[in-house]
Amino acid sequence: MNAGRREIWVMSVFLTVIVLVFGALLWRVFDLKYYQRETFQEKSQRQLSAFGIEKPRRGQILDCKGRVLAASVKTYNAFVEPRVLKEYPDQILVTASTLQDILGVPGPEICRIIDESKNPGFVKLKSEISDQQRQSLRKIRLRGLGVETDWNRLYPAGNLTGHLLGFVGAGDAGLSGLELRYDKLLAGKSGKHVFVVDVARDPIGVQTARGTDAKDGLNLVLTVDSVIQRFVHEALKQKTDEYEAESAVAVVMDPWTGGILAMVSLPDYDPAKFSTTPQDTMRNRVLTDPFEPGSIFKPLVATMALDSGLIGYNEKFDCEDGHWSKYGGIGEFGDHQYGMLSVREIIIHSSNIGMAKIGLKMGQKNLYDGLKLFGFSSRTGIDLPGEEPGLVWSLPKWSRYSVTRIPFGHEVLITPLQICRAYSILANGGYIVKPHIVRAVVDNQGEIIEDKQPANRMGYIIKTEVAEWMVQKALTDVVNEGTGDKAKLENCQAWGKTGTANIAVDGHYDWRNYVASFVGGAPAENPAVVVLVSIRKPKRSLGKGYSGGRVAAPVVGDILENTLRYLGVTEPAVPDSPVTQ
Repeated sequence: MNAGRREIWVMSVFLTVIVLVFGALLWRVFDLKYYQRETFQEKSQRQLSAFGIEKPRRGQILDCKGRVLAASVKTYNAFVEPRVLKEYPDQILVTASTLQDILGVPGPEICRIIDESKNPGFVKLKSEISDQQRQSLRKIRLRGLGVETDWNRLYPAGNLTGHLLGFVGAGDAGLSGLELRYDKLLAGKSGKHVFVVDVARDPIGVQTARGTDAKDGLNLVLTVDSVIQRFVHEALKQKTDEYEAESAVAVVMDPWTGGILAMVSLPDYDPAKFSTTPQDTMRNRVLTDPFEPGSIFKPLVATMALDSGLIGYNEKFDCEDGHWSKYGGIGEFGDHQYGMLSVREIIIHSSNIGMAKIGLKMGQKNLYDGLKLFGFSSRTGIDLPGEEPGLVWSLPKWSRYSVTRIPFGHEVLITPLQICRAYSILANGGYIVKPHIVRAVVDNQGEIIEDKQPANRMGYIIKTEVAEWMVQKALTDVVNEGTGDKAKLENCQAWGKTGTANIAVDGHYDWRNYVASFVGGAPAENPAVVVLVSIRKPKRSLGKGYSGGRVAAPVVGDILENTLRYLGVTEPAVPDSPVTQ
């Protein structure tokens, strides 16, 4: 009895175990079939498939006439998969000996590259191989060897547009300039292709249904004209080299739209060689280097005072014969001595004392409000990275002298671009304009995807009659009678203002070095362009002068002459007919 019960118990346990095992097996089959089917299908597909990433072509950057400033060309790179080569003895040596003659890379170097690779799935052996090398690689059957498509970014204009375009780094990512600002638009989207592979993981077919094509980047059309850019670059560089200056900037702007026709910052650089360029050289000083503007600020403050009715056009100011002992003592540049001057004469002769007295008539609050109205101490919003806002101290930080110093361009920091915009407001009759450098975004069929030009004439900030008087009466006479005579044109009336600004160093002015500036435009009755040139630290020891009228005004004259002729605003000068006997 006991033996029978024992046998029954053993059989029961055995059957129970058998049922549990079969139950577990059935559950596992069910789990694999219904719950983990997709997981294992995916693993299976990965074993049978290889994935290739198709890189998109980065969009072009074109000037306003469609000239190519930046473009990408297709290149090919040779690569291997180290993990595949290391599966078989001597495979690395076989690969190296086979490839050394084709790629022109020594065999030991190929072995070193493969051995030191930290990525088991990819190591590049040579970039930008020739078409002949690519065809040779396709003919040989080496495990783990491949050729990938890549894109090489080219900048045909080199140094000419370096600060505007910027450059791209690893993976074609924009790192500076327009390449950075519009990176998402230019970059496009990568594609993905799936290949059926054999046991050696060599492609034997394409699964088109599972792939996606790359989407190329969009293109930028700029307001910049590369011909005008070259005019500006050559004129500015010649004068900068002549005076052995530290740096220089120039801007040409359409005063009616705010479009930038040219922008140059020296020293410059070639975007294709950015990796070996000093960091300081890559700075676009038009945007990043605010400075005390000096006398080019005077017409702007005088315009504010006239517009607010605080002074009159014919009102006279005593310029104290060149020295005013009040308010900390104020003198004139070059120790000039002036008596009673009108507003127009103060601008023509660039009187510091006259401007100080205009500042006193305005008062701190009106002067501060005028500065803010013109947008000083705020970024212009140009579509380039790195713009600085400049500096205008809040009223509680003004000293009792500030109201007499700011009117002749001290105690404020203004960027060259802000100055150019302010003079554009004078040139167009008092309208605000927004500086911009991209005109439109277009696709590869030439269709406009987005018009980037801001609305013109966003509102008056100065009465038209005041702006026209300043340009056509005061600033034309600066060129005709005053310090800007070297910007005079033969076939057109130019206008503008010179500036010779002190440089502040450690809270004190450096009386040995200056920033020489001129800003103006032409024609006076309907300005086509506004041009600013500022040259920092022209070398005084050369004995050629250092003032804005001597150094910067001739550059603006050259730029205006070439630009206006190119735009068809003026005709070339007709030479005198030879006298016949």
